[in-house]
Amino acid sequence: MSDTSTPRLTARQAIALLTEDFTEDFTEDFTADPAEDLTTQDPTTQGPTYDPAESPSPSPHPKPDGPLDWQGYGASLARAVERTGEQESVVCGRAVIGGTRAVVVSFEFGFLGGSLGTRTGDLIEAAHVYARARRLPVVSLIATGGSRMQEGMLALTQLQRVARQSALTSDAGVPQLAVLRDPTTGGGWATLGAGADMIVALPGAQVGFAGSRVRPADADPAAYTAEAQFASGHVDAVVRGEDLRAEVSLRLRLLTSPGSGLPAPVPPAQGDIRLPESGWDAVEAARAPGRPRAEAYLDAYFTERTAVSGDRCGGRDPGMLCGFGLHEGRTIAYAAQCGTATRPSGYRTAARLIRLAGRLGLPVLTLVDTPGAANDAAAEAAGAGPAIAELFTAVATARVPVTTLLIGEGGSGGALALAAPGNTWATPSSYFSVIAPEPAAAILKRPAGLVRQTADELRLRPQDLVDLGVVRGVVGG
Repeated sequence: MSDTSTPRLTARQAIALLTEDFTEDFTEDFTADPAEDLTTQDPTTQGPTYDPAESPSPSPHPKPDGPLDWQGYGASLARAVERTGEQESVVCGRAVIGGTRAVVVSFEFGFLGGSLGTRTGDLIEAAHVYARARRLPVVSLIATGGSRMQEGMLALTQLQRVARQSALTSDAGVPQLAVLRDPTTGGGWATLGAGADMIVALPGAQVGFAGSRVRPADADPAAYTAEAQFASGHVDAVVRGEDLRAEVSLRLRLLTSPGSGLPAPVPPAQGDIRLPESGWDAVEAARAPGRPRAEAYLDAYFTERTAVSGDRCGGRDPGMLCGFGLHEGRTIAYAAQCGTATRPSGYRTAARLIRLAGRLGLPVLTLVDTPGAANDAAAEAAGAGPAIAELFTAVATARVPVTTLLIGEGGSGGALALAAPGNTWATPSSYFSVIAPEPAAAILKRPAGLVRQTADELRLRPQDLVDLGVVRGVVGG
């Protein structure tokens, strides 16, 4: 770790960063509270009922030195227990984090490097079973070097087990949040970490599939840090230890607040509400440097919000803001273009956001504002076409209502991919067009003096879009 890194924490110190209310078991009666009796769960509610048969049985260790008869393994376990005071490499329990009830899985790196063994798999599976039954979010505080060598392939196959539990929890519409501590490597990163709905990391933490002892000798250590993973779009935020409780509390509150099945309301127009007289007036209004941008709309619309950042494929686009916000007491997901050419990573991040909102049952608001998709060589190499296709598909198959507001430029398919069919609105300082007037004139071999005429012929003004049935109305017009 660098000098600016967060000190390496024990499992219980990590828990204490988030909550002082922690109970280390899942033994409470599942049906003690009639209001939470899962045997009579409303059939319209997402997620399975509790099945006692789903609770995992402890994995036996019939041999003192484990399933492989690894010489000295039993003694190593005994020393780990004595040194850490823990019985395994994870501590699991119930907690209240910022007013939100949650299930917590915290790794103890001092216990054989936080490695995953068969008993670790038992505990993590039990945590997820309980979380699904109670519909409680799962918060994983990860610090691990990977799978436990002394248990061989039985340890490695715990990754499949953990991945299955995470997938079942996701399918049940139960949120998962990962906090990456130092180090988060190997299978722990490739399952509970990278597979979470939202990921935050502590500064300077080692994060990567390859641990420090198995990387290439000439590897740059800076590439295996929380900051590098954030820059590459794999982590949503890097958060200081003193801010962790507030950050996790906000994310949990937004992910678990009711969103209902209603569409997201349309934000009011910002600034001038006069409709443009000509097509070129509409273009100039949308391109005006002083008009309100996405940040202004989001700040005015939400009382609180938190970001989903990065496409989990190696890229981040600062020109696409995604996340969840609180509006009039309910959570709404948002994806907003910021007036720049949208990169492939921006489209993939928006698609990721819409799919997550669908699993959680939260409506989506999109703000369209782009001259078009980025079309440079780097964008093509990064898969501009497939990324736009992914977003078109995410919007078309969304399991929740999607509402769109056109707030600036609507440049061709790069803008349309983010727009909700049949539920798009426009502001007075916006336009939507199959192509911008200048390239349209060039394609038609018209002189530059006919660009304004071309803008009129494209019928791209907000009021034209209403007449054409492309948008439902002009907000503030």
